[in-house]
Amino acid sequence: MVGQRLEKVRLGNPFLLRTVDPPVESIEGQTVRSLARIGKRIGVEFGNGFWLVLHLMIAGRLHWKAAGVKLSGRNQLAALDFPYGSLLLTEAGSQRRASLHLFRSREEAQSLDAGGVDVFSLDVEGFRSAITAENHTLKRALTDPRILSGIGNAYSDEILHAAQLSPVQLTSKLTSEQMERLFTATRETLQMWIDRLQAEAKNSFPEKVTAFRKDMAVHGRFGEPCPRCGKPIQRIRYADNDTNYCAQCQTGGKVLADRSLSRLFGADWPRTLDELETLKRK
Repeated sequence: MVGQRLEKVRLGNPFLLRTVDPPVESIEGQTVRSLARIGKRIGVEFGNGFWLVLHLMIAGRLHWKAAGVKLSGRNQLAALDFPYGSLLLTEAGSQRRASLHLFRSREEAQSLDAGGVDVFSLDVEGFRSAITAENHTLKRALTDPRILSGIGNAYSDEILHAAQLSPVQLTSKLTSEQMERLFTATRETLQMWIDRLQAEAKNSFPEKVTAFRKDMAVHGRFGEPCPRCGKPIQRIRYADNDTNYCAQCQTGGKVLADRSLSRLFGADWPRTLDELETLKRK
């Protein structure tokens, strides 16, 4: 896209576009100058200084198709037409959460950034200051966009497994050694996946994008063996998100209470891996 002229913006669903001024037609005929990440959003800069900002949310996907590809079906939300192809935005499911915003400048586009800091811009003391400014669980601290920028549900699970820390441990309770371990695991895990994904996309546009990947350690692997210790991966469910973890490696053998299931089972909820295995055998 960079260096190409945007010929037309086509919207299959008008509710995708969340801004009305400036009109989306004002970027038609403009050349793409650069791309940037704004929090978890993708920003596209045009020659007139305008920025188109896209948030894929959970189910949004991008596809590179033949120029002028027809928008068909309710899941095809928009197309950006270039001379040599069209960038197609789709969103699976019944809920429409993906969004487009158009701004006149990078400064205006930054209004969508929740304010979290990029972990690659921090040293360990800056990282400590960021995640201990408020007392949260580690899972919340890693995924809160007001604290750290751009870390989602899947990679927070991978980070915490690499650091061998519980997702429900409070930031205020971390020792200096645990803090350094978390800082190192955060940077190394993210860099590893950045390198892997860039290598995969080197020769062709990435299709079949998913948050669940077979080479992840814990995320999306409930019930499968932990690659470190071999014990089954556990799961906590809350709203639309799963938190996957290894009880043996991260919580000292304790099975964390699932908010809905533990309320259902009450005193019968297993507290340890041994209790869970005993329950399964009954």
